[in-house]
Amino acid sequence: MRQIETEIIIHAPVGRVWKILTDFNSYPEWNPFIKSFSGKPEKGERFKVILQPPDSKPMTFSPVCLERNENKEFRWLGHILFKGVFDGEHIFELNEEKNGSTRFVQKENFSGILVPVLWKQLNNKTRRGFEMMNEALKIRSEANTD
Repeated sequence: MRQIETEIIIHAPVGRVWKILTDFNSYPEWNPFIKSFSGKPEKGERFKVILQPPDSKPMTFSPVCLERNENKEFRWLGHILFKGVFDGEHIFELNEEKNGSTRFVQKENFSGILVPVLWKQLNNKTRRGFEMMNEALKIRSEANTD
């Protein structure tokens, strides 16, 4: 298994960041990595997501929601073709800092037989996609005062 993990400090309360993160209909307005999000992202439910890392073509997944804990965590598990070929557990974590800011962590655990072949591209383009999304979430959260 391999993992990509990124984080950013957002100078906004956890509740505001969570509200923006889970307003999936607004993703096309601000999110440079997750281009589209549709369906019901509740625990145990499938939904559709279109991801586009920088300098890459869009990829459509139909993951299942593993967890959705308000103001804390949202995670899903997606596959390419079928389980064991290329699996990705995508995780968003929000942690409240002592000064009222939010530590936003975005990570993904990759497993399956194709991961070693795709790792260089994942660790480059996908990591940059995470970082771009993190920065866009920071800008939107800090500008939005509810």
